[in-house]
Amino acid sequence: MTRWKKFLIILSVIGPGIITANIDNDAGGIATYSIAGAHFGYSLLWTLIPTTIALIVVQEMAARMGAVTGKGLADLIRENYGVKITFWLMVALFITDLGNTAAEFAGWAASAEILGINKYIAVPLGAIFVWVIVVKGSYRIFEKIFLFVCVVYIVYIPSAVLAKPDWSQVAIQTIKPSFQFSSAYIVTFIGLIGTTITPWMQFYLQSAVVEKGIKKDNYWASRIDVIFGCFMTDIIAFFIVVACGATLFKAGVKISSAEEAAVALAPIAGKYASILFAIGLANASLFSASILPLATAYYICEGMGWEAGVNKTFKDAPQFMWLYTFLIAVGSLIILIPGAPLIAIMWISQVINGIMLPFVLIFMLSLINKPELMGDYMNSKTFNRIAWTTAIIMIALTGMFIITLFV
Repeated sequence: MTRWKKFLIILSVIGPGIITANIDNDAGGIATYSIAGAHFGYSLLWTLIPTTIALIVVQEMAARMGAVTGKGLADLIRENYGVKITFWLMVALFITDLGNTAAEFAGWAASAEILGINKYIAVPLGAIFVWVIVVKGSYRIFEKIFLFVCVVYIVYIPSAVLAKPDWSQVAIQTIKPSFQFSSAYIVTFIGLIGTTITPWMQFYLQSAVVEKGIKKDNYWASRIDVIFGCFMTDIIAFFIVVACGATLFKAGVKISSAEEAAVALAPIAGKYASILFAIGLANASLFSASILPLATAYYICEGMGWEAGVNKTFKDAPQFMWLYTFLIAVGSLIILIPGAPLIAIMWISQVINGIMLPFVLIFMLSLINKPELMGDYMNSKTFNRIAWTTAIIMIALTGMFIITLFV
């Protein structure tokens, strides 16, 4: 195969890995990175190295299963572990993702108001926009739009540069692990790791690989897509931490959300850094407000044996389209209700998300090591060691994170 042909194959396959990884930098993710930088400076940058490795391992397995089996993760769980287990898994993930969708629209509303747009205008327009893209478009159009959206995340790089960090200190604390034995540091540390790998990401990635028609013969190109996406998302996370560490931490400004970070940057790093940060938050929130409900509709329909796909119509896949519509509508309406308990919604979502993650990781590792499913594409012994170590660490961190929520 010539280099030119390989390049064309990569172009035809690219999309699912980059999009899925970048959704990780949603409103909640940006808030976590902003708080880490504002409260602890550069001291948590080193965690992004093991986090990137863990993300690559888990995402690679999901994409590989999709390419080899031609089935989504929910499909495989139902076929191998039964309808009852699948049903309750879907119910728990549905509740989680409804809360997360509301949180994404909250981030969109907050960033819009920073940019001078009333939330009662921004939220309905944003909801209609993401609904139309999926329901009225095709997978090819949808994917091109969101690949462009991924590029917008680059605004966080100049935002960090405008903050004028001490790059020598940034470099040292990125490669030199440090740890503080305080409850605040531990909670933030766990949050940084935990916000990287979520259950719905694995379901969406595997479904996207299947819908795009990627086969095992071209899986090598899909792996490049996945790895590039994982590096891209954590590089953006790196610059968010740097931007807040160089400004808010230095000035002693404490924040509790990404929108507070955007506002606080203005008097310290200048209005352009603040505007770029707010644009990045708006982009991430609206992006994730579209993908999260889509991922949910995918895996619930797969788990229940219903038709699913962006290329389908309401007539072809009514359950898929109505689920997506319901999540967008309810998620956006919650934000418009005066006094809506958004913090409680986010808290409950995090708890359920944390409880479900270990189950999903174990399901994935069990499935990918079934010879009747994967054949020659099962995990190697070395990869299994890495994958199980990643799973055990994620399970332990998730357990610690859930405990901190109740302490």
